[in-house]
Amino acid sequence: MIIQKQNGKVVNDTTPSTNTFPMVAKTMMGLEEVLADELRAMGAQQVEILPRAVSFVGDMRLLYRANYCCRTALAILKPFATFEANNDQELYDQVYRIRWEKILDVDCTFMIDSTTSGEIFTHSYYAALKTKDAIVDRFRRNFGQRPSIDTENADYKFNLHIRDNQVTLLLNSSGESLHKRGYRQAVGVAPINEVLAAGIIQLAGWKCDCNFYDPMCGSGTFLIEAAMLANRIPAQYYRGDNFAFKRWKEFNLGEWKSVKEQENRRIGSLDFEYDIWGNDIDITVLQQAEKNLEYAKLHHDVMLYNGSFEDQDPPEGRTLIVTNPPYGERIKVEDLNAMYELLGDVFKRKYGERCEVWLISSDFEALKHIGLKPSKKIPLLNGQLDCRLVQFQLYEGSLKASKA
Repeated sequence: MIIQKQNGKVVNDTTPSTNTFPMVAKTMMGLEEVLADELRAMGAQQVEILPRAVSFVGDMRLLYRANYCCRTALAILKPFATFEANNDQELYDQVYRIRWEKILDVDCTFMIDSTTSGEIFTHSYYAALKTKDAIVDRFRRNFGQRPSIDTENADYKFNLHIRDNQVTLLLNSSGESLHKRGYRQAVGVAPINEVLAAGIIQLAGWKCDCNFYDPMCGSGTFLIEAAMLANRIPAQYYRGDNFAFKRWKEFNLGEWKSVKEQENRRIGSLDFEYDIWGNDIDITVLQQAEKNLEYAKLHHDVMLYNGSFEDQDPPEGRTLIVTNPPYGERIKVEDLNAMYELLGDVFKRKYGERCEVWLISSDFEALKHIGLKPSKKIPLLNGQLDCRLVQFQLYEGSLKASKA
C-alpha cells in the first residue's frame, strides 16, 4: 500500500500488492544493530539502521514473520504515504487526498500516534488532530458516515511522523507493543522490558552454547527469554493471534498460518545441553517467576533458587551471567554502593575465568564500587532511565597474573 507523489501530490491509490515494499521496525535505543541482524537472518533486504528503528524491504510473508519472531522489535510499521506540508492546511489537504476507503471501512475504528520535530509542526497532538479531521471528513463526504476513534483497541493504528516539512504516514501492523509477549502472568516491582531483556542477551553474545545464570532474577524475564531462545520458541508464541495486520483488508490467512506452522516446527530443534537457572532473595518475587515459567511451560527447563546471591555456589562449567540488579529507583536498597561492592567481591572470590558477567544499571556511581574493570560499556535505555550494559571478564586471580 505505498503511495507515491509527484509535485507534492499523491498520485496512486492503496491497491494491495504482492510485491516487496519498505517497512520500519521500531526498537529501543542501543538495540538497532541486533534487530538489523534478526531481520537480515529472516531474509530482509536493504536493511538500514535508523535512530531506535531499522528500515528494510520485504513482502507480506516477511511482515508476518517479523511480527511473530523478532525478539528485539517493538512494532513493525508499513509506510504508505509520504509528502511535504508547510502548514496545517497543507497537511490536512494532503491527508484528505489519500484514498482512505481503500484501507479501512466506515465501521472500523482507528487511532493516530504522532511524532513531530522541527519548527513547522511543534505540537504532535494538533498534527494528529488535523490528520484525523481529514480522514473523517473524506468519509463523511463520500459515504455520509465516518469511522470512529478508539485509543485503546483500534482496528487500525496509524503512525504520523513529521520532520520539518516531510510527512510520513505508516500503518502499525503489530497493534499492541511486541514487548508484551503474553507469558507474564505475575509481575515484580521492577520487571525489565522483554524486548530489552532479549536484546541484552543477544548483545552479550549468548549462542545457547553454555550455561545461563541470573543471580538476581526477579520475576524471571531474562530466564524466560533465554529459555525461549534455547528452545527456539518464537518471540510471540504466547501472544496468540492478537496482531493488527489480521484486520487489514489485504490479510492472507493462509499465508499467516503457513508462517506460524513453519516457525513452530523449529521449536525444540536445538540440542541444548546446558543449564538455565536463576536466584533471588525475595521468595515472593521468585514465586512470580515460577508462575510465569509454568504458564510458558518452561518450568522444567529453568531452575530457581531462593537465597542471597553471595551464598550460591558458582555454576558448574562455562557460564554467561546476565543480571539487572536494583538501581535504587523502584527497588530501594539501604546502601546501594555496598550492595554493588559485595556483588563485585562475590564475582572475584567465587567465579573464575569460565564465567562472563553482563550487568545493566542506571547508577553509574554504584557501578564503580563493583571493583572490576569493565571490558565493554553499552548505552541503553530502561524505560526513561539512562543505563549502561557493562561486561566484566572474570579471571582466576588477578588480570595481570592471567596474562602472564
